[in-house]
Amino acid sequence: MNSTAYITHADCLKHDMGGGHPECPDRLIAITERMHGSGLMERVRCLDAPLAAPDALKRVHHPSYVDRIFEHAPGEGLLQLDPDTAMNPHSMNAALRAAGAGILAVDEVLAGRARNAFCAVRPCGHHATRTRSMGFCIFNNIAVAAAHALAQPGVERVAVVDFDVHHGNGTEDMFGQGLWQDRVLMAGLFQHPFYPYSGTDAPSANMVNVPLPQGSDGRAARRAVEEAWMPAFEAFAPQMILISAGFDAHRDDLLGGLSLEEADYVWITRQLMAVADRHAGGRVVSMLEGGYNLTALGNSVVAHVGALAGEPG
Repeated sequence: MNSTAYITHADCLKHDMGGGHPECPDRLIAITERMHGSGLMERVRCLDAPLAAPDALKRVHHPSYVDRIFEHAPGEGLLQLDPDTAMNPHSMNAALRAAGAGILAVDEVLAGRARNAFCAVRPCGHHATRTRSMGFCIFNNIAVAAAHALAQPGVERVAVVDFDVHHGNGTEDMFGQGLWQDRVLMAGLFQHPFYPYSGTDAPSANMVNVPLPQGSDGRAARRAVEEAWMPAFEAFAPQMILISAGFDAHRDDLLGGLSLEEADYVWITRQLMAVADRHAGGRVVSMLEGGYNLTALGNSVVAHVGALAGEPG
């Protein structure tokens, strides 16, 4: 068994929201170049992301929202979904590949064909709520993957972890209510106050949110993991861990104001893998979210995927 599956698709490069937009195709190009340059691409098993089916999206999104995106996907030009998020004629397939990557990752890991998986996809997803796009996100990829996992026999509990600089408000919107509350534990750290200005106003009991002030570094992030996340994981005993892996909390990423470094991402990843080893047979699925300084993004992904693949260092 190859330990780590690496799932992506060329369609994700075709989604373009206009010149100067920080969530751009160059992000995936930088990741791919750095993965090859490090030699890590040769040590993972590369798979093409499939297209997610509408029914998989409707497990977490309101059916009318999914139908509306399908119906209004543009054949030419740009369709502005919200002030930050747009679709071009290729965005529909990119969004379906991004969501489909998480579904494939869950299937590969549950079947034992991979111990863990990383999805190098865009558009990102963790700001998309049940009923709306926002913050560069069309469909909530990590939520789709988590719901797919919970639909499989024998999977009763999953943990969703989010270390993007921005709070994963869309994921919380989906899983902080109803029947999901007993089956999903969400743990996050994020800059606050900061976009989308959420995550601190009476979160549900299954949400372990750790807001960090601007300027917080890796020591603060590690304390959050040790003091807040870890006790919650041990009590919940997840059967799979899914990661919203945003790398815009890096000190060189000017879209945020935190100061994490590559070594912090390695440490966090290894902590999550240890939880997965104790409770989930090592099963981890990670999906790309933010990260907009191309050098920091490429280096951070290599650090994260290298840790997943058991690389030393």
